Amino acid sequence: MAMRKILTDKEPALHKVCKPVEKFDLKLHKLLDDMQETLLDANGVGLAAPQVGILRRVVIVDTGEEILELVNPTLVETDGEQEGPEGCLSVPGKYGLVKRPYWAKVRAQDRDGNWFEAEGEELIARCFCHELDHLDGIVYTEVMERFLTEEELEGE
Repeated sequence: MAMRKILTDKEPALHKVCKPVEKFDLKLHKLLDDMQETLLDANGVGLAAPQVGILRRVVIVDTGEEILELVNPTLVETDGEQEGPEGCLSVPGKYGLVKRPYWAKVRAQDRDGNWFEAEGEELIARCFCHELDHLDGIVYTEVMERFLTEEELEGE
């Protein structure tokens, strides 16, 4: 495993639509392993492949119980609404006010190409939506209402 550099929102790669993964091989496994090490080192909740410069539809999410590897993920169902602070490893030190579904279900493939579904609420639903946005070239700053002030963040 190896650490990958996390790109900032100024990088053009973060604003491009990613291509589907077609080969479920050792190269994909290495990417997933590297992304996990990078995410854990950065103390994040989710990481998308374009954040490390790879324009493929690959996301990892740390649920607190496990690290989900989502290859070619799609959002299949959502419910409710939540509004709250959201940050991003590619936008360090800043947080915005973002509306997301309260609950979300994704369908994805694992590192070997097997299809599965995963669901979550609150932070996990927010993370699913945030990371899948990255795959379509969208950074949260493009969908937020506004940046949060330091005073607002201290109250969280």
